[in-house]
Formats: sequence, C-alpha cells, structure tokens
Amino acid sequence: MRVSLLAFPGVQLLDVVGPLDVFAEAGRQLGDTNAYTMQVIGLSPGPIIGSSGLRLLPDRTIEDPDEGPIDTVLVAGGPRIQNYPCEPVVQRWLKQHAATARRYGSVCSGAFVLGAAGLLDGHRVTTHWRVADELATAFPEATVEPDCIFVCDGPLYTSAGVTAGMDLALALVEEDWGRPLALAVARELVMFLKRPGGQSQFSAHLAAQSSERSAIQAVQAWALENLTGNLTVNALAKRANMSARNFARVFRLEANMTPKDFVEGVRVDAARRLLEDTDTPLQRVAARCGFGNANALRRAFLRRLRVTPGEYRRRIEDAATYVRQTTPRPNVLGTSLSSGVAVASQVAWVPLDERGHGTVPYENPLCLHALIEVFGPLAEFASRLDRLEECSHERR
Repeated sequence: MRVSLLAFPGVQLLDVVGPLDVFAEAGRQLGDTNAYTMQVIGLSPGPIIGSSGLRLLPDRTIEDPDEGPIDTVLVAGGPRIQNYPCEPVVQRWLKQHAATARRYGSVCSGAFVLGAAGLLDGHRVTTHWRVADELATAFPEATVEPDCIFVCDGPLYTSAGVTAGMDLALALVEEDWGRPLALAVARELVMFLKRPGGQSQFSAHLAAQSSERSAIQAVQAWALENLTGNLTVNALAKRANMSARNFARVFRLEANMTPKDFVEGVRVDAARRLLEDTDTPLQRVAARCGFGNANALRRAFLRRLRVTPGEYRRRIEDAATYVRQTTPRPNVLGTSLSSGVAVASQVAWVPLDERGHGTVPYENPLCLHALIEVFGPLAEFASRLDRLEECSHERR
C-alpha cells in the first residue's frame, strides 16, 4: 500500500516522521517491509526546511508524474501552515488524489490545506487544539471536534496535534491488518493502542507549569496537592494574599484559564488516573478528587471528555479484557493467567479481510510478558480484572 505524505516548507517534522515510523514498524512486524511503500511529497525539488530548521529531502514533488495508485494521502502540518498560500496546483493535486485514493487526511494543522481544497466540507474533523477555533471559522461547512485525538469520517481521516498523527497512523494499521498487529506496533513504539480520553495536550497539570508568576504557581501547586480542600476563588485568592477579583484577573492572564476551569481540570485528571489504575467505586473517586458526589464527577467528565466516568472506565477495561481473552497461551497443566507463569514465545496471527475471513498468515515473535507491559505486570493485571468484576455492581 502506497502512503504519500505531502509536506510544506516549515513543516513540523514529527508530523511527517511519526506516522511514517508507525507504518514502517508495521511492515517490520509483518516481516514485509514493502507492506507500506512510503514517500514524502514536496512542492518543489530540493530539501524541505522544517519548523525546527532541520531539512527533509522529499522523494518526489507534486509536479512529478504518478508512479502508481496511492492508497493513503496525508498532509502534514506546521506552526504557520494556515498562513501558507495554497496554490491552485496544490489544490488540484489534492483533489485528484483524494478522489482516487482509498483514504486521505491530515496530521495536526494540515487540515487547513485540505480545507482550502474543499475537502473538509460536510465532514467531522479535528486538528490541533490551539487552532481548532480558527479552523472552524475558516471552514464553516466542516464540523470541528476539538477534543478528539483523531476523527474518521468516511474516507477522510484527521488528527489532533503532532503526536496524534502517530495515533492516527496506528488506527490505520489496525484498520488494514487487525488489532493484534496494531498492539504489537504500539508496544514496540511505547504507545497507547487507544489513548484514553480526548485531546489533552494542554491539561490542567501542564497549565500549572506554564504560569510565570510565583504567587499563582504556589496556589496551583497547593491545589494539586489538596484536591479535597476548599478550592473556591475566594479561598485561593486568600492563600495568594490577593483580592478575589484581582486574583481571578491575574490567574486568567497567567494561566490562560479561569481558576474554576483549572480546579475542575486537575480534579478530572486525578479522577482519570484513579479510574484507569484502580477499581475504586465512582462515589469514592468523586470524594477523593474533590467532587463531593458521583453526579458532580459525571457532569465534569461530560463537559471535558464527552464521556461518563463509567464509560471511561469501561473503555479501559475493554482493552484489558481483550488482551486477557485473545492472547495465546500454551496449554500447560496447572498454569493460569493470574499466576503469570504461562508465556507464549511465538504468536501466529492471521489478518482478517472485510468479511472476517483469514488472509495470508504471518508470524512474529511476541513475549506475552512484553505484550502485557502495555497494561501492567501480568499477575497484577489479572488480579485487577478479577477485582473489577467483583465490585462492578457496587460502581453501578
């Protein structure tokens, strides 16, 4: 399958090499380096100077004659790509290949180039959180979903900021070859197979680090350590030795959010970690993170992640259950999953076609312990699943 990635001057190089490395690793896992034929497309011959100043040598240009059908067309983004003039020749090239390729899409702000070519109209899309509003304004016929890691809408695939391009590429690998291969690639590249939650590049914890005013920083750090305390604006202002009105003004100026948004964000982040790592009932999660009750926790999750806490936890459990149910294990007498003794040294996978029928089988060495590294040590992982099943009725 030929993957062509269009790169402009000033491109964010990780938007290019990140997704391509995912496809390359898939080929290595398959034992077929030609499973994906990758090429970087430039506007003109010669090196492409990236946003970091590093140079990328394209394989070909949009002016060169086609070498064969393109399966997947992607457009890489960059810090100022939305200001880059989209020349008619670029629009023609994109429209032509979007019409003939199996799928097309963008990484990060590359969505602006697709929009200029009219390829976003009528579709659900996403992009880097910082320019999501700008994309929605520039292309009102598109529905921009700013919190998504990536969005698949028909043949159009768009991803959020920078590293989310790797998440998108991993999803495409899973679409092409199935979940076991995608999981193996994720393990090798130390990635989530399915990153939990939405686009969280500007989480409350990162916001706390962005403030340069020591008084505000001190209050933020204190709030992170005292989630169950009184975190109202008045209480935080008093701790900063400022009036509530001045504190709110300075906080918003320094942290780019209101104190209320910050507090809710750090509490949601803490709740997410508890839901991912423990079987603590929802009511206790809410209490430990300062929400007071499960209803307040639920409302905050819906506002920020567009998913309920129960559904968020189920998604994590579903991924873990999949590994438990589908990982091949040797049939050894007295060996159990919870003991962590059984180890599969070789796993043979058979990719499925669109009807669920097996295609050409391939083999790849895969240690069960290494596979479970994505979710935690094997014995702890299995024990946690057992505890989750026992207390599921309590959470509901």
